[in-house]
Amino acid sequence: MPDCYLVHVLNELPGSMTMIFVWTCESTRLLALTLRNLGFKALSISGQMSQDKRLGALNKFKAKEFNILICTDVASRGLDIQGVDVVMNYDIPMNSKDYVHRVGRTARAGQSGYAVSFVNQYESLWFKMIEALLGKEIPVRTADADEILILREHISDSKRIALMKLKEDGG
Repeated sequence: MPDCYLVHVLNELPGSMTMIFVWTCESTRLLALTLRNLGFKALSISGQMSQDKRLGALNKFKAKEFNILICTDVASRGLDIQGVDVVMNYDIPMNSKDYVHRVGRTARAGQSGYAVSFVNQYESLWFKMIEALLGKEIPVRTADADEILILREHISDSKRIALMKLKEDGG
């Protein structure tokens, strides 16, 4: 179901330079393949990739050949990426300071940016800790469940195809 909310938000922000943070290296590949199957220009970057592959993916994102970069926290610090409009926390970081570093990828050099965090009932405590660190409440935005559910079947098919591709590739 979080995939449905993710696609819903991506559809609302077409063409935005977006970084999506997940917990695991495997999730970066699966999510990138799923989104590509849905017609999005997404690629992944993670610590399991060679330095050359990471730089290649990063350069494609910076050159705007792809407008969605799915990444682990390897991309939350130390990278100079200009023009990121949106940061999404598909998986809420377990460390509050990682949230700050992730969200800091957008709104750089005086530019405005947008951050979205997908929070389920199991992550709400972590999210409250993030708000405590920031010293403010982050506004909650809800979506129409019927609108979200319309996406479910198409996304499930795309994810199934992505999983088959990963198995074929041995990962």
